[in-house]
Amino acid sequence: MSASSPSWAQAVLQPPACDAWKEHMEGAAYQLASCIVLLGYMGGSGIFGSLYIFGLLAPGYFCYALWGWLSACGLDVFVWNMLLVLLCLLQLAHLAYRLRKDTIPPEFDLLYKTMYLPLQVPLEVYREIVKCCEEQVQPLARDQNYAVEGKTPIDRLSLLLSGRVRVSQDGQFLHYVFPYQFLDSPEWESLRPSEEGTFQVTLTAETDCSYVTWPRRRLYLLLRKDRYVARLFSSHLGYDISEKLYSLNEKLFAKFGLRFDIRLPSLYHVLGPAASEGEPEEAEELPPTPPPAHGPAAASEAPPQPPPPPPPPAPRPRASRPESDLLGEDSTSLVLEDFAELPGSFMDYVSEGEYMK
Repeated sequence: MSASSPSWAQAVLQPPACDAWKEHMEGAAYQLASCIVLLGYMGGSGIFGSLYIFGLLAPGYFCYALWGWLSACGLDVFVWNMLLVLLCLLQLAHLAYRLRKDTIPPEFDLLYKTMYLPLQVPLEVYREIVKCCEEQVQPLARDQNYAVEGKTPIDRLSLLLSGRVRVSQDGQFLHYVFPYQFLDSPEWESLRPSEEGTFQVTLTAETDCSYVTWPRRRLYLLLRKDRYVARLFSSHLGYDISEKLYSLNEKLFAKFGLRFDIRLPSLYHVLGPAASEGEPEEAEELPPTPPPAHGPAAASEAPPQPPPPPPPPAPRPRASRPESDLLGEDSTSLVLEDFAELPGSFMDYVSEGEYMK
């Protein structure tokens, strides 16, 4: 270092004063670069804010490089600014790769907006759920069975995305599964993680369907690792099972006007039309009142007493259900057997068309 050049301490503590300012301003390239860089630093946070920032810094530094090459005639100015341009372009490429990688397929995006966004589930958590099912949508052709009663093992949990699936047991129609409902939520809840079982119902596609499925082992690992995801699946499965039970409850009508409540199978309530039809019959059974008698004999006779009402019939004891504790028995099969012994239940219908009437 020469003796005339100032040291770093002198340059910081005693900076040299400018003898005279330049009379002319820098060229248009320098002014344009300064404006672009100023706009670039006004970007926000997040991935889109970073795209905005680096998308403006790259042309700004390129204009600085042109100014250093054409006006300032400084090699160092040109090299440093070109290096900054290269770094900005690399950062833009990385952001574009992240944005493409984090993009959710249209089916899963619609699923998120339908089921998870109303619950304010973070997108990062939803990506973990989608990753567990490998981001694959499974097709199910018309009249194809998703599960066969007594044969298909319970080794997955599936959610219907489109179409309609018919659920039956022993040839009897139970209910339909519609989009954004689980196909096998009762079977999933009927088993513990260490237990094995088979389907107690048959699920058949009535239209061309599509669904997503989570393998049982992988989903259990995710639920064990993340308690928030476990509570989320528990709420979804509970709501789905209750919807299936209520759909069965609306269709359990007897021929004599009774509707049974599957939440308490031993209780029922009489519908309005059935109660109104029974009242006139009781009125017709009453004997006609005789005309009032006159004279002293009528005064000595006591008025006739109505006959006592017949005692109510004793309730028929229900048979025990020892087979209810069998592994793999879901709530739907329990409901069918509960109502099989009652007269006029939907088990007496021989066809689905008659039942749906």
